[in-house]
Amino acid sequence: MTALVNLYLRIAFTIEQRLGTVLMPTLARFVFAALFAIYYWTSALTKLGGDISGLWQPSFNAYAQIFPKAAEASGYDISAASSFEKFTILAGTWAEFVLPALIILGLFTRISAAGMIGFVVIQTLTDLYGHGAIDQPDTLGAWFDKDPGSLILDQRALWVMLLLILVFRGAGPVSVDQLIKQRLNVR
Repeated sequence: MTALVNLYLRIAFTIEQRLGTVLMPTLARFVFAALFAIYYWTSALTKLGGDISGLWQPSFNAYAQIFPKAAEASGYDISAASSFEKFTILAGTWAEFVLPALIILGLFTRISAAGMIGFVVIQTLTDLYGHGAIDQPDTLGAWFDKDPGSLILDQRALWVMLLLILVFRGAGPVSVDQLIKQRLNVR
């Protein structure tokens, strides 16, 4: 029995210390790229409002997506947006372009993943309260039920879990972060 436990512990150590530190962050970044990069970049493009000026001036599309109730109340007039709303719109648009790119490159990965977690939380709150998903049980879903496919609670929990791997493990060995560490001789 001791030999079996020792074998298990050796295998677990190898998986955790040798393979886990290489595979988990690298696979997390790959899965993020495969599932979310195009999703977020496409979403960001819809916020530009037809041209690149949406990076510096909030567009009607971004206002309607990020602050739907305020946009509706103002008759969808972007000039009626407050300074806070305009700043939030621009920050959100930039975040949708920049944070996925940084994660894919493995540059400032921990901070970028933490920023994406914040983005997902704000996105979720906007979906729940701004777009009314809080009143749609099928969309909202519930934890500890028999259906793991709800669009909000179930899926967003998995998104955050994927990003938490990057927050706690970093980018892994195939990343710009690793190149910087090697160049600076940092452990």
